[in-house]
Amino acid sequence: MGRVDELRLIAKVARMYYIQELNQQEITDKLQLHQSTISRMLKKARALNLVRFNIATPPGTFADLEDQLTSRFELKDAVVVDCPAEGEAMFRDLGIALAYFLETTLKPGKVIGISSWSRSLFAMVDALHPGGYCADGKVVQILGGVGNTASDFHAIHLAQRLAGSIGAKPVLLQSPAVVGTSEAQRVLSRDPVVQEASALFDKLDLALVGIGSMEPSKMLAVSGNIFSREERAKLQRLGAVGDICFRFYNADGQPIKSSLMKRVIGIDLDKLSNCKRVVGVAGGTQKMQAILGALRGGLIDVLITDQRTAEVLSKAKN
Repeated sequence: MGRVDELRLIAKVARMYYIQELNQQEITDKLQLHQSTISRMLKKARALNLVRFNIATPPGTFADLEDQLTSRFELKDAVVVDCPAEGEAMFRDLGIALAYFLETTLKPGKVIGISSWSRSLFAMVDALHPGGYCADGKVVQILGGVGNTASDFHAIHLAQRLAGSIGAKPVLLQSPAVVGTSEAQRVLSRDPVVQEASALFDKLDLALVGIGSMEPSKMLAVSGNIFSREERAKLQRLGAVGDICFRFYNADGQPIKSSLMKRVIGIDLDKLSNCKRVVGVAGGTQKMQAILGALRGGLIDVLITDQRTAEVLSKAKN
């Protein structure tokens, strides 16, 4: 076959496939070519630039930024959200994005872990459209959620609400996130209810976590589940830049070794790393260093964040 004849046939096959929307078997029947020849010609059409794709990016989406974050930090996925301002509006927008992520990726029978005391996680359950996304599955609370009863937010209900929305069974970690002494932590950790939840920490298919900065949010501050200012200062002197489930880490994402961690009731970073997919949702100027540390340490597999944060992260040193 001459060069021009070959190109003509390749172009014809490409037009039939991409423009006329015939499948490969239909083209085989029409042109009496072997299906492997059709497949080879379609690949060659792209290699020769006879076929070029132009996928438009819809307004308010940031595919290039998502690709940069995914590649730079070896993430499984990234979702960048158009958030006009920080504060409550940003928490709502990030929560909506996480809700859609769950609605499109959850599968029946999975074990889902969820952290506590995150405004974006609360916004996520508000935004979820109820359905049987995770029928016969479990939603496990992976950080204690009992807080000050005067708080407007009771994190213990977060796992219950998520489970109810996705058709799963809730398994609650009915304890505070932070207790006064390591002895209290040991006693509570032996409680059968706490053990029921913690026994599932090694079986998580998906974990949903917020990323905390060294300055607690107003919601967290009134919950009573915090370390004191002096204790946080001690953690900062050890290099802490942020936390996931009150497990603090440094700028490289390495765990901070402190006796304070013996007062936390919840999953630790080693067990979290065994989870098949950890989704971190956070954004805003205050959390920049915490998010970057989590990315550098490979503590999360999927990041959901706002555009401005994503732009800074994409230019930061690994």
